[in-house]
Amino acid sequence: MADAHPPVAEEPNRRDFLYLATGAFAAVGAANIVWPLIDQMNPDASVKALSSIEVDLAAIESGQSITVTWRGKPVFIRRRTEAEVSDARSVAAAELPDPEVDADRVIKDEWLIMVGICTHLGCVPLGQSGDFNGWFCPCHGSHYDTSGRIRKGPAPKNLEIPPYDFVGDTRIKIG
Repeated sequence: MADAHPPVAEEPNRRDFLYLATGAFAAVGAANIVWPLIDQMNPDASVKALSSIEVDLAAIESGQSITVTWRGKPVFIRRRTEAEVSDARSVAAAELPDPEVDADRVIKDEWLIMVGICTHLGCVPLGQSGDFNGWFCPCHGSHYDTSGRIRKGPAPKNLEIPPYDFVGDTRIKIG
């Protein structure tokens, strides 16, 4: 016949309390050691400050360019003329070494914003020069058009378009 009495649970004793307290103390100590190691991997304030910039475009006339620095790189901002926009739009993407239509490279037709580093070996191209009245890299002879697309020379890719948005009619935020 089965025992009619259910088993009695043991009462916690001093040894159980010491195991629990030691485990909790070890967990808090480990967290205090690990947290600074993880926290030091976060970017410092100077890096966070460089992650995005705002630029006022109001002073730039049609046909003018400025260069700003974002994340340590030059960024070309050009207010294109109607002729430059139509030149960029008239090129068939199939004719380009790195096919990309002008409409995919700009948010507003008159404003071209791109990283000013040649995609060949990282030189800084000269503006409003070269065979296509865009940018020319004198180091190795890459020619970019009025949309920053590679047209001739050793560069394999178009000039990079950074992430940007218009935060007003004449103000952009890059990054």
